[in-house]
Amino acid sequence: MTMYPEETLSEYEDDGTMPSNVATLREAVVGRRIVSAERVAATTWWGGSADALIITLDDGARVELADQHDCCAGTALESFLLHPEKVDHIITGVGTTDGYTTWHIYADMGDVLELSVGWSAGNPFYYGYGFGITVKALDEREAAA
Repeated sequence: MTMYPEETLSEYEDDGTMPSNVATLREAVVGRRIVSAERVAATTWWGGSADALIITLDDGARVELADQHDCCAGTALESFLLHPEKVDHIITGVGTTDGYTTWHIYADMGDVLELSVGWSAGNPFYYGYGFGITVKALDEREAAA
């Protein structure tokens, strides 16, 4: 069951980055439960840092959504709302509303986690945007320590 119909943006607004980001998040969280969600400073590939949301799942995996900015393009988490009364429910989907500015991670009982997302393709499509999404299983994190 899809609670949120797939949004369609014009080819001038998005090059497929935002639907791809949602699909990556969906693949990582569907079938799991959220244990926690927290904002952190994450290390970027070039050694700097970016704000990120870490979603810890019931199997110990951590899903990191890191803000990305490239010149006049970028994607940033503005805020999130975790519904603790629903975290015991298995996630059944991820959807968006309002032109990919509100993301819904939901279970059969409704939204478990809502994200308010600011994004812009900038001068389409010369610069990168979209979250940097990384999934780290528990054993991968232990091996890196």
